[in-house]
Amino acid sequence: MSQQLSADLPTAAPTTGFVQVRGARENNLRNVSVDVPRDAIVAFTGVSGSGKSSLAFGTIYAEAQRRYFESVAPYARRLIQQGSNPRVDEITGLPPAVALQQRRGTPSSRSTVGTVTTLSNSVRMLFSRAGTYPEGAESLDSDSFSPNTAAGACPQCHGLGIAHTVSEESLVPDTSLTIRDGAIAAWPGAWQGKNLRDVLGELGHDIDTPWHQLPKESRDWILFTEEQPVVQVTPQRDRVAKPYKGRFWSAKSYVLHTLADSSSQSMRERVLQFMHSGPCPLCEGSGLQQAALAVTFAGYSIAELTAVPLAELAAIVEPTATLQHAGSSSRALSSGETTEVAVTLTKDLHQRVSVLLDLGLGYLSLRRPTPTLSPGEMQRLRIATQLRSGLFGVIYVLDEPSAGLHPADAEPLLEVLQQLKSSGNSVFVVEHDMDVVRSADWVVDVGPKAGEAGGSVLYSGAVAGLADVEASVTRPFLFPEQAPPAAPAALREPTRWLTLNAITRHNLRGLDAAIPLNVLTAVTGVSGSGKSTLVSQVLADVVNDYLHAGVPAEDSDDDGSDRDCAPGDHMTVGHVAGLDLIDRLVRVDQRPIGRTPRSNLATYTGLFDAVRKLYAGTDDAKARGYGAGRFSFNVTGGRCETCLGEGFVSVELLFLPGSYGPCPTCDGARYNPETLEITYQGRTIADVLGLTVDAAAEFLADVPAAARSLTTLRQVGLGYLRLGQPATELSGGEAQRIKLATELQRARRGHTLYLLDEPTTGLHPSDVQLLLAQLNNLVDAGNTVVVVEHDMSVIAAADWVMDLGPSGGDDGGRIVAEGTPSSVADSTVSRTAPYLTRRLNTTV
Repeated sequence: MSQQLSADLPTAAPTTGFVQVRGARENNLRNVSVDVPRDAIVAFTGVSGSGKSSLAFGTIYAEAQRRYFESVAPYARRLIQQGSNPRVDEITGLPPAVALQQRRGTPSSRSTVGTVTTLSNSVRMLFSRAGTYPEGAESLDSDSFSPNTAAGACPQCHGLGIAHTVSEESLVPDTSLTIRDGAIAAWPGAWQGKNLRDVLGELGHDIDTPWHQLPKESRDWILFTEEQPVVQVTPQRDRVAKPYKGRFWSAKSYVLHTLADSSSQSMRERVLQFMHSGPCPLCEGSGLQQAALAVTFAGYSIAELTAVPLAELAAIVEPTATLQHAGSSSRALSSGETTEVAVTLTKDLHQRVSVLLDLGLGYLSLRRPTPTLSPGEMQRLRIATQLRSGLFGVIYVLDEPSAGLHPADAEPLLEVLQQLKSSGNSVFVVEHDMDVVRSADWVVDVGPKAGEAGGSVLYSGAVAGLADVEASVTRPFLFPEQAPPAAPAALREPTRWLTLNAITRHNLRGLDAAIPLNVLTAVTGVSGSGKSTLVSQVLADVVNDYLHAGVPAEDSDDDGSDRDCAPGDHMTVGHVAGLDLIDRLVRVDQRPIGRTPRSNLATYTGLFDAVRKLYAGTDDAKARGYGAGRFSFNVTGGRCETCLGEGFVSVELLFLPGSYGPCPTCDGARYNPETLEITYQGRTIADVLGLTVDAAAEFLADVPAAARSLTTLRQVGLGYLRLGQPATELSGGEAQRIKLATELQRARRGHTLYLLDEPTTGLHPSDVQLLLAQLNNLVDAGNTVVVVEHDMSVIAAADWVMDLGPSGGDDGGRIVAEGTPSSVADSTVSRTAPYLTRRLNTTV
């Protein structure tokens, strides 16, 4: 199999010219000069941190963008977010460029498949111009069909489709209590709660009778009245206190007021537990006003049409899109479903949806919230949008287009890349998937290693030629027949299980699942098959609720965004067994370790605390009375007050885009001169932040707390990162490995369940091997590791594989095969099986 792969590799790239880069010095690039062909698919490869993204995005794309901005009026440039100019001597032969990067923005429930692809605009226009209106109804403009506009949003839920309400059951959980004893749990505690109780007593209400014995009329008034009477109160808790004027708030008024006006996140979270959240009863979860919901097309309201899978949507609009003779309709004049406008709109809609179907996304619906999508699904949505743009003669620069994709989903992606090339464009991909690299016309391999040990172009040419480059870390994975044979690892046999029965969530309907404990389990399946729903949502929530009774799990990085779903889509689980075998839950995901440049690797892992104590313990620091806080760049004292410890300042230029530069006071050091006078072994604390993990491991070898963190960071392949590198500059894969390293440095106590969702995303195959070694270390220490994964090397090395499918959406949600990797590879119904078989038959 591997020999056939080598024989099929391209040996030459049909091109009409080259992009010639000379003297590129962006980030760790070492004065790189390279020629990259146009009108070809070019793969940029290398280990994580080698400099391939710096070359493709930071240099080539950034220069194309800079040239475009030069053609824009200077005043208009200020309105466009621009990056810094690339550090390069010269680039020639460079056409305009479009970048498709892996975005990791803040999830929003208002962002949907329809808004990302702009298909929602087409559907809204279709209903506005060609829908069937109720008799006598006035035509609506397209904004009236959007839940995100004032004209279209439901007045009760404001377009969210979810209503938050209170009830007597939620406000008074224990009806046997009296008001004095705290029956109204939703009321605040401490003085404010006692005040409301006293006011209620002055108003003549019985506060010493059990709640359930009070008249319903009184209970309803206390809980739901909008009245706010003011009475004179003599505090019952302190008879010598002076009387005061007290205002009454019903329990409902207090909860809603706190949610709307309180600046305290903890107070808002407290009152949220007394509210019910569910589909808005007025708009039935659609987020739209009634006038818009009354308009139909082909018998569907816009809420119904945007809720069906894209494959069904295409079938619904196809009859209109293929009409040969559009014109007057035999229907009422209020219908425009067979007019020329309808045919034009549906034809465009059908063509755009067809592109998504070709990419295997037919199971998605337009109203599916984007926070529930995998990175691979989001990437394909953006690529599909570009494919329909019809651009010619541009360079598409793609950031790991195969990221998050099952091999079966990656095959249609390769066809899309070929279509972009066939349309007269150049396609540059930063890629780790060797199947994508093999399909390229040209490869640029950057390395040999990461950080300061990388930044050189080892090879630029036809893919087959990389076989002769011994210094390439990519070579043995691209040509597995050249790699030394690896001894197969002994499989661990599961003896205990965590079982969940009758799971219902998204496309999991009545699913029974058994998770083996104390082994490494890979959960596989095509995009949309239900993997993340099972692991990151159902399994995580069930275990978390058991361990913490609803409180967020210890060390969990979950921010709740993976629980976003369509209104009314709730989780139910029947019988669960084996939870008593788990003591702790840890979720390791790719969310950023911080949202500002102030957060970095050193602060997140905690090793910087040890460094600050080290400097505070020097003789000079003690003599000056400097404590550990003096060496923090986040607080007043030791930091530079010009840049407030950030190391850079914003520079505003009239009629030109603002830019950032080193702080003129501290020159980027973050600290004031007095703090920098303190040294340890000849280095200031600013010097330490500038060290790579590898260099710091040697410098801080005698500091146990720091050395332990640095050792684990190196074990997961992050030796090239600088300690002070801002969190905003880290990739999702780097952030995930930092989290894993932080966990690895702790004492091994076993019985922990680790959940990882696609941990190999953004990792070079050599980095995947490092990651896999650490996951096995966790299992060997008595823990359980469950990974949602597409990487066949991880799946082949797992002890147990659970494959979901057979397809995505409604055609998924079932366990089609499970067992050892070899037994799953023998399955005749699993779409993972043929790729796993190929992997098991290779030597790497």
